[in-house]
Amino acid sequence: MISGDRIVKIWAKYGHFYLQGLGNTLWVTLLAVSLGVVLGLLVASGRMMRLRPRDNPVLKVVKAVVRFLCTAYVEVLRATPLIVQVFVIYYSATGIGLSLSDATATRMMWGIIAVGLNSGAYLSEVIRSGIGAVPGGQLEAARCIGMSQWKAMRFVILPQAIRNILPALCNEFVTIIKETSVLAMVGIAELMFKAQSISTQTYIFVEPYIIAAAMYFTVVFPLSKLIAAVERRMNKSVTR
Repeated sequence: MISGDRIVKIWAKYGHFYLQGLGNTLWVTLLAVSLGVVLGLLVASGRMMRLRPRDNPVLKVVKAVVRFLCTAYVEVLRATPLIVQVFVIYYSATGIGLSLSDATATRMMWGIIAVGLNSGAYLSEVIRSGIGAVPGGQLEAARCIGMSQWKAMRFVILPQAIRNILPALCNEFVTIIKETSVLAMVGIAELMFKAQSISTQTYIFVEPYIIAAAMYFTVVFPLSKLIAAVERRMNKSVTR
């Protein structure tokens, strides 16, 4: 039976461990999503490459290979569970000796890379759809006034696409906060790992996880509501 008294006692004794775990969770999330944004932009650009008749044969082959690799990356990572990706990346990296002197830093680094790769696959589709939602005439108009493809994308297309991308990017941040819980399986000291450790030490197997759930809720619920409010405000400004 769940005991409120046990919850209070656990928090009084181990509250600083939970806060440390929450801090690690938010730090891993921030770095993983940042990595995901960079990868997503690169992969989206690769998938949007067009084969033009004036391209030489070598360039056509390069573009085709890049598009294939980017598509394969997205499809594989979106079609497999995050926990499997974490195990494969973490144990493959440590198995071939890719480690740091600090074991904690090693776990954290490879956990961030694993989650960032997964996030990049999803964000690449978000970015690609956001860019695709910008009317094609915008790019043509920018090219007509003498802008290069890169400048047109940087100064004309991307600023407009950000409006479409931003809500989904914020939702991805909220999602990753929860999904980092799988990193406890490889010993990364985020919030779920702290709850598991406290449960093992105290032989109490419900209340430590209730505290962790309450902390996730305290962070995720307000963020979700804030993002929804911002999204509604942005939609209203578009319809005016």
